[in-house]
Formats: sequence, C-alpha cells, structure tokens
Amino acid sequence: METEPLALDAKVIQALSGVSTATLTTVLLKKGLRNVWLRGTRPLTPDQPRLVGRAFTLRFVPAREDLATPASWGSPISTRAAIEAMPAGCIAVVGALGVTDAGIFGDILCARMKTRGVAGLVTDGVVRDLAGVLGTGLPVWCQGTAAPPSVAGLTFVGWQEPIACGGVAVFPNDVIVVDADGAVLIPAALLDDVIAAALEQERLESWIMSQVEAGMPLPGLYPPNEANTARYRAWAKANDTRG
Repeated sequence: METEPLALDAKVIQALSGVSTATLTTVLLKKGLRNVWLRGTRPLTPDQPRLVGRAFTLRFVPAREDLATPASWGSPISTRAAIEAMPAGCIAVVGALGVTDAGIFGDILCARMKTRGVAGLVTDGVVRDLAGVLGTGLPVWCQGTAAPPSVAGLTFVGWQEPIACGGVAVFPNDVIVVDADGAVLIPAALLDDVIAAALEQERLESWIMSQVEAGMPLPGLYPPNEANTARYRAWAKANDTRG
C-alpha cells in the first residue's frame, strides 16, 4: 500500500539546513541509531547544496527478463508514474540494490522531477545520460554513472513503501538530509528530539572550534570536561539570542 506523502514544515527545513550530516550521525548515535548513513550516496557534483526533505521512496528488485523490458516503462507501475506522484519539496530516495551497471534515471526523468519541484535524488545506484542530468540542475547523490538503462539490471516494483537504500531501512516520509558527506536519515518519529539535540551539538562544536583556533589543546576540550563544560555554558548563556 502506498503511503501518502507529507509536507515538511518550513521551520524544520530551516533548522536542519544549518546542521551537517556529520553532526546528525553523532546525535543519532547518542540516541542508539547507528545505521542511518546511506552508503554510496555521493554528490554527483561538488557544489550541490545541503538539502532537507521528506523521503519519497522508490524500490527496484533484481532484473527478471519477463518484467524488466523497455515495454515496462509504459506500465502503470513504472518510474514514470512514480515521478507524477512526487510532491514538490520531497527527496526521491531510490533503493537500487547498489547496482552500478544500470542507470536508474536519465536526463528526461530528472528534468521532469525538476519541473515538479522535487528537491533532489538520492540512490545507492547510478544514473545515466550524465551531461543531460547535470543540465537539468537536479541535485543528485549516487554511486556514479552507467550507460545501460535500468532494465539491464533492475526491475521497478513500486513507490512510497519501505525500501533498503545504501543498507539503511527508509520509510516514506522519513526525513533526509544530504550534503557533501552523503545522505542521512532521521526517523520521522524522532524529528523534534533530533533537531533540538543537533542544534545544541552544532553550537557546542562551534564553540569548541573557536577554542581550538585560540590555541587550546584538545584533551579536556573535545569532549569538554567539567571545567570546559561550565565555560561553554557561561558563553552560551551570555550569547543566547533565542529569546
């Protein structure tokens, strides 16, 4: 059963747009979640922006010759139909089994996603038509490129259902944050707690960096001991602009 896509509050996007995926993995680790970084999700170009959005999931399984055919592209269950269900602002997360010799999307599909306002594409697979994909301006995180089409190695079976992508379980409407280090998943149910902890972690690490730049040694600073924790709290209180 397909899950209805949900919008993501603009305040959530604004808050997480200032938080690195490195910080998020640390925060989630402290909450007991170790497997949240989607392996193989590398930025297709080095200048892609950090993105935040709800996961719109798509799922491939291994190719089966009677199903993985060019004719399947016109099926009601196809990547083309899935794209027409994508809401503006979502991040398309595609489970492609780590297959690297069949491109899941090319320039025309990426152009349609861009036109629909999709924020970006994240996959543990690869794309094709590199020059055309780059020309669409759609930010893509993947394992690279390959010339053959998806049906050369994969069968598309559905969207907006739980998938595996990069070894991580991704459910529709989980929150995805992507930057130069790849894609990190935040379970939808933990979103508020993670945001609060992540903003504090970023603030603490910013203060620690200022101390390092001032010449302080790392032992007792990173992580901070009791004395440095007190110093940080005093600094945070004096510089609190949150009202």
